Amino acid sequence: MKGLVCKVCGYVALDGNKEQCPVCQGKNVFEEKEDAYKMPDFKASSGETEKKHIPSFMLVRECGLIPGADCVDVHVKIGEIIHPVLPEHHITEITFYIDNKFVENIMLASSSDINPAAVIHLKGGTKGKVQVIENCNLHGKWFNEAEVK
Repeated sequence: MKGLVCKVCGYVALDGNKEQCPVCQGKNVFEEKEDAYKMPDFKASSGETEKKHIPSFMLVRECGLIPGADCVDVHVKIGEIIHPVLPEHHITEITFYIDNKFVENIMLASSSDINPAAVIHLKGGTKGKVQVIENCNLHGKWFNEAEVK
């Protein structure tokens, strides 16, 4: 998918803002790339590569962190088949957006002590599309989104 990508850190600007990168704080460092990220293809015939890279969502509406706050936890794991975490093949980061606006960038180490997953905790009343782009050190960036109602 075509998109604006930061030449310094690789952040993808879904909102089209190319003045300053919210991750590395670089100014005017974006370039348009034809293959900025891959969109999900949910055909029954999806191969193992797709099944290991497409972010999957679980929305948890019962907040255990801030009781009574009407929050939503957005749990994201990488892959229907869990992505490997090896020094030579791993997820380097998971970037969250809400309605194309940057929210959070979570860096992951190639440590065998972690799984390729992350959570963001949304305030009560937050609505819209939560988008995620994950980056695999070998297979590039993969996109998916879920609606928070």
